[in-house]
Amino acid sequence: MLMINILGALLIAAIIYWFWLYKPEQTQSDDNKVKVVVNNGVYQPGHIKVAANKEVELIFDRQDSAPCAEMVIFPQLDISKTLVMGDGNTIKLPALEAGEYDFHCQMQMYKGKLIAQ
Repeated sequence: MLMINILGALLIAAIIYWFWLYKPEQTQSDDNKVKVVVNNGVYQPGHIKVAANKEVELIFDRQDSAPCAEMVIFPQLDISKTLVMGDGNTIKLPALEAGEYDFHCQMQMYKGKLIAQ
C-alpha cells in the first residue's frame, strides 16, 4: 500500500512539472533562421526569438513518428504544414509584426512560441 501511494505521488509530481513548471528550451536567432527538432513530445527549442519585420525561416527536423508530430500549425498566421520524417520541412513565414505567435501540433500536445521583437 505504501508503494502505491509513493508511485501515485511521483506521478502527480511529474504531471505538475510537465504541465505547469516545465520551461522549454529558448533560442534567439540573429538571421531569423532556426532549426526546430520535433521529438519526445516537444519542440526544441520551444521558444524562439526573432527580429520583427523580417521573413522567418524555420526548419523542422521531425524525429518522432507519433501521429501528433506530423503537423505544425501557426493559428494566428493561418499556416499549417504536414511534417515528413527528417529535416526537410522548411516553413517560410512572412515578415512578422512584433508580438508572440503560437505554434503547435493538431492536438496541441506539442507547443511552441515564436516571439518577434
